[in-house]
Amino acid sequence: MKNDKNRGLKRQLEACSLGDLICVNWYDASIGKSLGSGVAVDVPVKSWGVFIGIMGDKSKHIILAQNNFLYMDGVYDIDYTAVPVSWSSRITVIVKNYIPSKEAGQLLNSFLVGGRRRERKAQQRVKNHHERLG
Repeated sequence: MKNDKNRGLKRQLEACSLGDLICVNWYDASIGKSLGSGVAVDVPVKSWGVFIGIMGDKSKHIILAQNNFLYMDGVYDIDYTAVPVSWSSRITVIVKNYIPSKEAGQLLNSFLVGGRRRERKAQQRVKNHHERLG
């Protein structure tokens, strides 16, 4: 049965392209607190976002861009979720090519470089009139 699940997930992942809006159903390991009704393990979660790839050296993760901030000339900062593939139960493509491929590539690049942006010049401290008088 596990091999069938793995084959199904593999097919679902293969249907995902950079820039697609997808939903990932997965099970979180724990929510870290008791809800008063016993131990909460294998908590079902649905995460929606723009698919920007599968990454990870030791454990593969589905990377979803959930909010993106365009600052200038294609420099983005993103909020993202990384869902372990092994914790996933279903992946659904909601909208193919939701983000144009060029923009999706810029999101991926911003993710890979860690959101580094051009540094702004240090702001000088401005003294108000009370400080000048005293």
